[in-house]
Amino acid sequence: MKIDELQTPALLVEQSVLQANLDTMAAAHPGARLRPHVKAHKCTELARRQDAVGHHGFTCATIREVEGMAAAGLGTDLLLANEVLDARRLGVLVAAGHRVTVAVDSAETVAAAADGGVREVVVDVNVGLPRCGCTPAEAGRIADLARGRGLAVRGAMGYEGHLMMAQPAAEQARLTEEAMALLLAAHADVGGELVSAGGTGTYAVNTWATEIQAGSYALMDTAYAELGLPFGHALSLLATVLSTGTAGETPYAVADVGLKSLGMDHGNPTIADGQVWFCSDEHTTFGAAELSGAELPTVGQRVRVLPAHVDPTVALHEAMWLVDGEEVLQRWPVDLRGW
Repeated sequence: MKIDELQTPALLVEQSVLQANLDTMAAAHPGARLRPHVKAHKCTELARRQDAVGHHGFTCATIREVEGMAAAGLGTDLLLANEVLDARRLGVLVAAGHRVTVAVDSAETVAAAADGGVREVVVDVNVGLPRCGCTPAEAGRIADLARGRGLAVRGAMGYEGHLMMAQPAAEQARLTEEAMALLLAAHADVGGELVSAGGTGTYAVNTWATEIQAGSYALMDTAYAELGLPFGHALSLLATVLSTGTAGETPYAVADVGLKSLGMDHGNPTIADGQVWFCSDEHTTFGAAELSGAELPTVGQRVRVLPAHVDPTVALHEAMWLVDGEEVLQRWPVDLRGW
C-alpha cells in the first residue's frame, strides 16, 4: 500500500527516523538507565522496538497502559508513575506474575496499593511541579507507612516536568540540579535502588536520577524540536486539502485535520511551507509561509502536519502507520488508549 491510499487524517511513523531516535537514546541511556514512558505513544508495537534496543522496563501513566503492556508480554518491570486510589486491577497483574510498581504520595495511596494487591511502590516527591507528589520532608514518613503495610519501597520518584522546555540550556541544567537535590534528599530518607525522574527535555542534563522516564523522543513534536534535541520528527499527520479560498486577497487552503485529531495544548501544528492560521473541529486553515515562495496545495493534494504535542495527538487516533517513504509497511494499533 502507498500512503496516498490511506484515508486521512492518518498518523504516519517514518521507520528510519523512529529507529534513529531509539538508537540515539539507547546510546545516551543504555539498558536500565532509561525507563521509556509509553504515555507518549500508547502503542505496544512501538514499545517492542524500545525493548529491542535494550530498554526492558517501562513507565506508564494509566492502569490501562499497564494492563496492555502486560498483555503484550512487556510486563517485566512496569512503573505506574501515577497515584491511584483503586489498585485492584494492578493486583490482578501482580498475581499473574507481572512486576508492577505504583507511585504513592499519601497514606491513602499507600493503603490503596496494599489493599489492591500491589507489592512494590515508589514514593512520589514534588520537586517543583505542582501536581502529584509529597513534600521532600514527608517522603520518609510515606515510605515507613508503606513498609508498615508490607510493601517493598523501591525508591523515590520526582518529575521535573516544569523544566522540560526551560531555556537557555545552562539555566535548565541549574534548575534541574536544584530539583534533583530535593529528590535526592527525599531518597536519603526513603531508601531503595531507584531515583526515577526526567523526560525528553532534560534527558541529557539530568545526571542525578538512576533512570530517566523519557517518552516523546521516539516520535517527537514541534515543541521539543525547538530545544535542538538530536531526535527527528518520526511522526506526522497525513492530511488532505479539502478546500481552498481567499481572505481578501490572501489565498488559503483547508486540510482535514483539526482539534479532534491534534493535541493543541502546546499550540498550533506546523505544515511545511505553510503558515497555520487556526484549527477548528475538523479543519486546519493555512496560508503560504511568508517568503517561502511555495504555492499552496490544491484540492485533493496531501500535506504532512507536525503536531506541537505528540502525546495527546496519538491518543486521539486508533492506529498509526509505519512507513518507509511512500510505502506503508505496517498498521500499528494505538492499543493503550482509554482508561
